[in-house]
Amino acid sequence: MPNSSSLKKHGSDQTEVGGSAPKSQRTKANSSKRLKDFEISIPIVYGTVAFWLGKKASEYQSHKWTVYVRGATNEDIGVVIKRAVFQLHPSFNNPTRVLESPPFELSESGWGEFEIAITLYFHDDVCDKPLNLYHLLKLFPDDESGPSTKKPVVMESYDEIVFPEPSDALVARIQNHPAVNIPRLPAGLNLPPPVPVEEVEKRKKGDTKDSPLIQWFTNFSEADELLKLAAARQQVQGHIAKLRRQLALIDAQPQQLKPTVDQ
Repeated sequence: MPNSSSLKKHGSDQTEVGGSAPKSQRTKANSSKRLKDFEISIPIVYGTVAFWLGKKASEYQSHKWTVYVRGATNEDIGVVIKRAVFQLHPSFNNPTRVLESPPFELSESGWGEFEIAITLYFHDDVCDKPLNLYHLLKLFPDDESGPSTKKPVVMESYDEIVFPEPSDALVARIQNHPAVNIPRLPAGLNLPPPVPVEEVEKRKKGDTKDSPLIQWFTNFSEADELLKLAAARQQVQGHIAKLRRQLALIDAQPQQLKPTVDQ
């Protein structure tokens, strides 16, 4: 299950990728106090899950697939991201798909692999610059097992979008939200009154904890990563021990094959 990880810093010190928000919105967003030497981040996962249609497959409809952007722990990321735009291959009807609310996912069917461009737009108090992501839709497994109707092909990438120097009003709004990573606040910092977190039922509408695809999602938690590292280390140590035994056998062979010299 291929995956990748990176860290994207998003904020006022970056080159603008897309059009900025209207001046009135920027003025409103900048009216709050900026927190120097402070940053917040939101871990996200973007990817695809593709199912082979088996006997129902045709020449031009061989797979059904879903592309998505989700929280790394399947929490609702709508607290920071207000819109996601998916740019599909031009052969699709209406290839530009706009989702105005989470969960940010869409499903389609087809036969070919291609790169999907994903543009994320943030709420006005977060950032006025969109973020572009790119993901390869993969339909066929890398190994020689062949397509399966029971096990899909999953491709996911992990990212942490970092927002430096957020406003105190933004931190007050999201400080109790489980989708956002907020470090310990500086001593003596007085934030505006905290904004109540949305009702649980409302927030559940945007999370992916009940997604039918959740069994195929990669677990990107720190504990899971540590377990993977420990397993990889143990595997490497096993390979090293095996190679040492093989080298020892090779070193011993010349001694055994050396002809005996008559005295």
